[in-house]
Amino acid sequence: MMRLLRKLSGGVAVGDVSPLFFVLYYLYLWRVIDLRLIRHGGGIIWNFPVFYKGWEFFRESVFQPGGLVEYVSAFLAQFFYIGWAGALVATAQAWLLWLCTGTIIRAISSWRLQWVRFILPIALLIFYARYSYPFGTAMALLAALGFVCLYMGTSSKKRPTNFLVFLALSIILYATAGGAYLLFVVVCGICELFFRRRPVLGLSFLLSALIIAYIGGTGVFNISINDVFKCFMPSSYDEYSKDILVMVYALYLLLPLALVGLEIAQLLAKFKGMSHGGAGAVTAASETAEKSERRQPARTLASSARKAGAMLAPLLICVLVVHLFHSDRQKTLMAVDYYACNGMWPQVLQASARYPHSKFINHSANRALYHTGRLANDMFMYGQQIGALMLSAETRYPMGRWKSFDTYIDLGHINMAEYRLAAVMDTYGEQPIVLRRLALINMVKGNTGAARVYLGALSKTLFDAGWARGYLERIERDPNLSTDAEIQYLRSMMPAADGDFKSPIETVFLDLLDSNRHNQMAFEYLMAYYLLTEQLDKFVQHIGRLNDFNYPEIPRPYEEAILVYTSRTHMPVELHGRRIRPESHQRFKGFEDVLARYMGNKEMAFNELAEDYGDSYLFYYVYGFSRTEK
Repeated sequence: MMRLLRKLSGGVAVGDVSPLFFVLYYLYLWRVIDLRLIRHGGGIIWNFPVFYKGWEFFRESVFQPGGLVEYVSAFLAQFFYIGWAGALVATAQAWLLWLCTGTIIRAISSWRLQWVRFILPIALLIFYARYSYPFGTAMALLAALGFVCLYMGTSSKKRPTNFLVFLALSIILYATAGGAYLLFVVVCGICELFFRRRPVLGLSFLLSALIIAYIGGTGVFNISINDVFKCFMPSSYDEYSKDILVMVYALYLLLPLALVGLEIAQLLAKFKGMSHGGAGAVTAASETAEKSERRQPARTLASSARKAGAMLAPLLICVLVVHLFHSDRQKTLMAVDYYACNGMWPQVLQASARYPHSKFINHSANRALYHTGRLANDMFMYGQQIGALMLSAETRYPMGRWKSFDTYIDLGHINMAEYRLAAVMDTYGEQPIVLRRLALINMVKGNTGAARVYLGALSKTLFDAGWARGYLERIERDPNLSTDAEIQYLRSMMPAADGDFKSPIETVFLDLLDSNRHNQMAFEYLMAYYLLTEQLDKFVQHIGRLNDFNYPEIPRPYEEAILVYTSRTHMPVELHGRRIRPESHQRFKGFEDVLARYMGNKEMAFNELAEDYGDSYLFYYVYGFSRTEK
């Protein structure tokens, strides 16, 4: 196959820019896009495939139209888990698409429009830059174009033989690539109809497509007529979002449209050449011969400029694509979630500073602040929004449920976490991260039977099998997992009662504290909730809980909230043996003095207060946001 492609494509010409193009392509996918984020999904990517080792998954995948390509695609996509390996796989796929496209163009046209080869790789780069998952679609596309190359290289001038070759390749491709078969039919039909000037053969290809799909679907795979033609299309409206459908059809239509455009351009060029013929042709030829020698240097220079432009165009277009389509915001959303799910808390805080307006980013930043011991003291150094703490409103949507399940696990509210994860699995499928959390939850709850099911599934994955097998061995030795520190800690945090999944957030925190008064995360989240919602009367009622933990002093935002409360209500607050530091009194007085200087006009005082107090609760209480949100 590779030898045939190289023979048809003519190899790599001297001065070809493609090696440099694909080296830069690889580096961009690896170092800038970071395909680990696409593998993780972050609640944004819905269609990343699941892959399991073993015969059962292979059988279920392959014995359906398109199953083999989907199976191979799912296997290769797992290497996105390793950034450099995933970039290598994606670049190799793009290079093969480039090679197949060039092979087809060279085989059907005397025009050396080599730039057409770069259309599909650049289109794929657009989708990666927008943090979509085009790899599976591109794999089916590659299978179709590879079979087109096989047809172009093995067909002869004998029409019956050509049809038999087409028929054999069609049957194989329909079985292995499913919907991609449509592209194979269309491209072969266009090639025969327009470029090889065999319209009867080309039309017979197009007409035979429905018959082959019908016989293959109903006779071989035993599927209904409706499912036959549903599979016949590149994608299904029931399975993918509108954005994914646009991606699929754009990729599938690029090459056929380019081929039709090439034929139109050739016809226009011939028509233009004919319009310059006639009675003056001899005179024009003699004049051209006389001036040819004088114009030769200019022609050489112009030809060199055109060649240089043709070589540099793909690189320039690629740079433009990167500039126009790369979504830094989408990358930040996915990176923050990736770091948070993997407990990389310093990286969460560093990345979250780029887009503090996002509730999802703010939610992960608060988790990172807690796990680094900074939430109580530094929460207002980061953008804060009322609904971001637990994403209560956002859990109506799939991404909101995805972002919140780890937070409930951290808090020890295991039942709520399991409830969120069940909904997440319904939407995103059996992703390893979801199976891993469900296995952990069932081990915490002592449901070893259910835990073994999830661990058994994980043991068939490529990159989580070691973790799963380790826990399966531990369960065999100690079903209660009595020596596992994480399991025992989470059990100690669980609320005594199951509670209502629709309970207010305040009730969730209080139930957790009632079950374990030393649940520090529940305490800090409760206090943060009161601060963000400005319920200072409830906040001061729980100040005494500080003594349940090892706080050396009252956190600064807590001191500021107490000072605001006493200033507004003129009521004392019981500090349970603690005191507010003098510098906090001075800071509060300075804040009040600035407001007084502007006669209480907070709009006029904003710039000065933001400069000196933007990271304080005082500023949040007046303006409803911290400085980083402005």
